[in-house]
Amino acid sequence: MTLETSRIRLGGAPVDLLEFDQAVELIAGRALGGAELPLGVVSINLDHIHHFGDGSSLYGDFGLRSGPVGDIEWLNLADGAPLVEQARRLTAHRWPRLAGSDLIGALLARAERDGSSVGFLGGLPSTEKELNRRLLAEYPALELAGCWTPSREQLADAAYSCALAEEIRNVGVDILVVCLGKPRQELWIDHYGALTGAKVLLAFGAVVDFLAGRVERAPRWAADNGLEWAWRLAKEPKRLFRRYLVEGPAAYRAVRRSRVS
Repeated sequence: MTLETSRIRLGGAPVDLLEFDQAVELIAGRALGGAELPLGVVSINLDHIHHFGDGSSLYGDFGLRSGPVGDIEWLNLADGAPLVEQARRLTAHRWPRLAGSDLIGALLARAERDGSSVGFLGGLPSTEKELNRRLLAEYPALELAGCWTPSREQLADAAYSCALAEEIRNVGVDILVVCLGKPRQELWIDHYGALTGAKVLLAFGAVVDFLAGRVERAPRWAADNGLEWAWRLAKEPKRLFRRYLVEGPAAYRAVRRSRVS
């Protein structure tokens, strides 16, 4: 089954252009099954362009062709003001920013309604209890299949990752929210996602920390005005300085050079 979306390339990465409700409907529908391949959902932002775009060390490692790649079919959603603004310039249509942190609430509500089971991979072991508590309070009928919080060292071990994927398969997860950070989460899904048996795998970065209340989300005014990066940088300068102020400008220039093919 090939995704029916309008696809352009920004900074060397594919971007599927969808409205918010279309994206939720497509992802939730795939969680109910019926497709030959699992669906991997990735947020395309400047950090993604840095890791996977033109001239990057990982260019061509996954998801760059239209349609199925290996055992995963990828849906590439525009996340970030520079990408949606360049998409508007190229298509003469104002597309929404589809960040995982914006989509996750609607997707969990749909999973609760549809009876789709959800699992989380990533985050710290200390956040698991609070994540469970908050999800139970907000989505009382949601089927939470499990939470897995492996270390980076464990995930670097292929045998461990295969065993972890098998454990997830045995539990039965329809939607696996993978929060390992770029580029680790995309590569893990590409290498091991099909082994998990999940119908949908969401590469959603810090979503597990947002849901657990460990990390505060940027206020709406900052996100709406393209200033979420500045808000996050102010909150976590040591961790995010290089991403936003060293790596980000080159990725931004690559996006602005993009043209419709």
